[in-house]
Amino acid sequence: MTLKVATTQPAGTPDARENGRIVRELMRQAAAADVRLLHFPEGFLSGYAKEQIADWDDVDWDAVRDELRSTAVLARELGMWVVLGSAHPLTPPHRPHNSLYVISDEGLIVTRYDKRFCSHTEITRFYSPGFEPVVFEVDGYRFGLAICIEVNFPQLFAEYDRLGVDCLLLSAWPVDAILFRKAQAHAAINNYWLSLSVPAQSAGLMPSTIFGPDGSELTAAVAPEQPVAAVLDRAAPQFHIALKLARPWRAAASRGDIYRSRQVEDPRSGDRTII
Repeated sequence: MTLKVATTQPAGTPDARENGRIVRELMRQAAAADVRLLHFPEGFLSGYAKEQIADWDDVDWDAVRDELRSTAVLARELGMWVVLGSAHPLTPPHRPHNSLYVISDEGLIVTRYDKRFCSHTEITRFYSPGFEPVVFEVDGYRFGLAICIEVNFPQLFAEYDRLGVDCLLLSAWPVDAILFRKAQAHAAINNYWLSLSVPAQSAGLMPSTIFGPDGSELTAAVAPEQPVAAVLDRAAPQFHIALKLARPWRAAASRGDIYRSRQVEDPRSGDRTII
């Protein structure tokens, strides 16, 4: 069984109506290429705090909700899953979450990931943090979710490995180019596919890219008007070592039994001062 996923690098605006239009245009393009799941950048629908939104009072939340509903309706029409970044408003005076909505091919918001590790500015001025990982399944493939600077917290990516994800969807609005290599490293270390989605505003730093479970760059965005896709295939020969050998062995090594069973009692081991 295989699954075709695509990432995007669209140009975000502070206008939720325009962002929603862009989302749906990219969805139609992806559907024409038989994409099953389409992935968008951090904060895309609502506009991203700090870079585009200075005050949450400036956001038309009714427009955000309308555009989210319209996106869900189109997802049902196209038979497509969508992972869409947006601020998620809470009850005043609580600040919004920085979130990823997971919209199913039935047009339902089936879950939502709320960014757990927010930057200093985010947590003091803009967002309320989340606290839970989110895993969902499409056609037998398991997906996990993370957002931007969470790339700096490897325990989150190791957690998703333990939760058995096949692909990690990382939405970001990066400000430094090293995020790209960090994302690539997480794919290679944890032996899962990783889709990185960033806005066109970040194109000078990196392209939106899908990495294989060996860390290889499978596809990368070249224009904001076009999604780029890759096929997830557990039986692909080029990923045999990563998926069938490295990932299970690393899991066993992390549990430690293969080492504890070979621990020796030897004075030349215990005494660290001898030669």
